[in-house]
Amino acid sequence: MSKPVKSKGPKAKTELANAMRWEDDGGPPGAEVKDPTPDLRSIQPILLNGTTPVSSCRIERDSLGEVLVPENALYGAQTQRAIDNFPISGLKPRPAFIWSMAVIKRAAAEVNRDLGLLDAEKAQATIDAAQEVIDGKWNAEFVVDPFQAGAGTSHHMNINEVIANRATQLLGGKLGECLVHPNDHVNLAQSTNDTIPTAIRLGCLWRLDELFAALDDLAGALTNKAIEFDEIVKSGRTHLQDAVPIRLGQEFSAYARAVERDAERIRFAAQGLTRLGIGGTAVGTGLNAHPEYHHRMVKKLSELTGLQLNESDNLFESMQSMADAAAFSASLRTLALTLIRIANDFRLLASGPATGLDEIRLPAVQPGSSIMPGKINPVMAEMLDMAMFQVIGCDTTVALAAQAGQLELNVMMPVIAHNLFEMMQITIGAVQAFTERAVRGTTANREKSEGWLAQNPIVVTALNPLIGYSRGAELVKEALAGGLTIRTIATEKAQAGLLKQVDSDRLITPEEIETIFSDLRQLTSTSGPKV
Repeated sequence: MSKPVKSKGPKAKTELANAMRWEDDGGPPGAEVKDPTPDLRSIQPILLNGTTPVSSCRIERDSLGEVLVPENALYGAQTQRAIDNFPISGLKPRPAFIWSMAVIKRAAAEVNRDLGLLDAEKAQATIDAAQEVIDGKWNAEFVVDPFQAGAGTSHHMNINEVIANRATQLLGGKLGECLVHPNDHVNLAQSTNDTIPTAIRLGCLWRLDELFAALDDLAGALTNKAIEFDEIVKSGRTHLQDAVPIRLGQEFSAYARAVERDAERIRFAAQGLTRLGIGGTAVGTGLNAHPEYHHRMVKKLSELTGLQLNESDNLFESMQSMADAAAFSASLRTLALTLIRIANDFRLLASGPATGLDEIRLPAVQPGSSIMPGKINPVMAEMLDMAMFQVIGCDTTVALAAQAGQLELNVMMPVIAHNLFEMMQITIGAVQAFTERAVRGTTANREKSEGWLAQNPIVVTALNPLIGYSRGAELVKEALAGGLTIRTIATEKAQAGLLKQVDSDRLITPEEIETIFSDLRQLTSTSGPKV
């Protein structure tokens, strides 16, 4: 098969200009004018979308005129205009967005049919077509860049056109024949302004179980490590400097609880997403929607999705405000901050091994250097950092977009939708990978942990009740200067009769010093629950 010839832009433009001029003056000299409107396939560039020969296109029409569309595409004129107008990022809608919009279209067809507003045959074809989209059969047909016209009309018409054309096919019609119309039937009683915010909410809720499962697995893996490492007493560190002892298991128990608390915050924020404003249509008044449409739609969407959804108590607020989306985004950002902190602690604790802390060992999942043989890096922790940086960037975009609405509508919804679904995708994937390829295989280096603790002069804090803060500080200086451990120097001082009880002249005995330092685990006990 011969390759398509590349478009000759100037020639195509000249032909278009001539066609327009000839339409005005009756055609070129001697020409027989049969139709003053030129066939777009004869004047458009030879390739549509850079890949499709115009000979393989059909002509569709919208309110602005005729548009060439690939002959087998389920989308139509308005989607093609969006492809032409917004070749921005090469990004496409996430499956969560496609799914949620298709669920809305199916629910609307059922509700409008039951209300007697949509012909039963057209309704069934729309329902069947929407279900195919829900099942992921036509994901490749959703092609509009998220950086597009405000509010998401291009996204919305993409779904309307795909379902309408597919429903037309199911009724025995041809693409573009509109036996089921994208606006009059698929979009009956709907507006971009109430469907897109509803889709944002549904799409986030759709993946919540997956997100919580990933977080539960991470928290569980960290808890298992907390139990496994509970016997290891190590040096605590504050300000990245030596501090009093802590058990390695206690550190890991804190990581686990932090993840659990972040999951609770996300669950609370997600409750706001269950309020649906579907039925508000353009500005919240419900123009062109049946009085029962809002109530029935929320009930139908609950049935179709299995989610516990609620009616909005103010449709105008639901149209204007993206605060629920911003709050949910913020809860994901808080999780990202926690995960960055945990990932960085893993990197610090695993640093070395020869010249770092080396208190834990992470699984070696890939070589770490193209030039240094044998080098192994904490790549899963590094990955988690970068993924969460991206999540925080997405949240910043959502926050800026959420405050950018004016009056009855927030027109920045496409970028809010894209970034929320991106955040969930990245978070789920990154957490799963970190849990499986880093946390589960992490081991403790007990010898190194206890070795650092033995050299830590700050364990002198345990002597404060006996000798007081000031005398303890003196011992630390002497220990550091002489390269001795606190245990050694305190015992020597006690043996020499040079340590006195802080509130009396009673001499401290070597046995008292030994009692304190013989079991450093006692220094890590808490009044709260133990691991």
